[in-house]
Amino acid sequence: MLSFSDIVGLCIALTIIGLWLSHLGIMLSVDLFNTPPLLLISAAAFQAFLNTGLFITAHDAIHGLVYPQNQNINTFLGTICATSYAFLSYEMLSKKHWLHHLYPGSEADPDFHKENASFPIWYFHFIRQYWGWKQFLQLASIIALLDFVFRFSPINLLLFWAFPLLLSSMQLFYFGTYRPHHHIGKDYDLTCCSESYTLPWLISFLACYHFGYHKEHHTHPNVPWWRLPAIHKTQQN
Repeated sequence: MLSFSDIVGLCIALTIIGLWLSHLGIMLSVDLFNTPPLLLISAAAFQAFLNTGLFITAHDAIHGLVYPQNQNINTFLGTICATSYAFLSYEMLSKKHWLHHLYPGSEADPDFHKENASFPIWYFHFIRQYWGWKQFLQLASIIALLDFVFRFSPINLLLFWAFPLLLSSMQLFYFGTYRPHHHIGKDYDLTCCSESYTLPWLISFLACYHFGYHKEHHTHPNVPWWRLPAIHKTQQN
């Protein structure tokens, strides 16, 4: 009989997917001119946070952590999240992510650029590894279809789809790649070419679903994102 601990990852993943879909649907239909600006800005930021959650869920699916009892469920949900995020290929994402774990901080690591590379240069290198004209055309086609079928406002699409996607990609890159692998601190671990940075639990969660504990992720790739703070605390004791 399955315990709650066996399905907690699945529950979290389905919650993130459900929140992302429902919030996006609501905000694409909202009347911008009759909504307080602060609420719109907050909603766009929340959508970016949910976008990041989709990507983190796809990432955990690659590690088989969304539902460890069934890899097919991981693949199915990971594909949904990667596609919904930005029409990313889950298969390609999986192959490159395992290269990142096998060869961190080397030329064989698709996420790594140069140790001293600036944020913009490394960011565009990172984006080119996973997103190209094919994904852009697919995303543009879906947006055009939604606009034609549902008559969504182009401003709504820009504010609640395009902008949160851009913000999320920067959030994932900075907290999940650039800062952990940039060799900027004394806690840099040469074995996994990564370091962690300690933040209060809520800030760590909001920053990037605890991926600031990146050294812990590399040394314990079988641990889901929501358990990384506990692993960090254990290693500090």
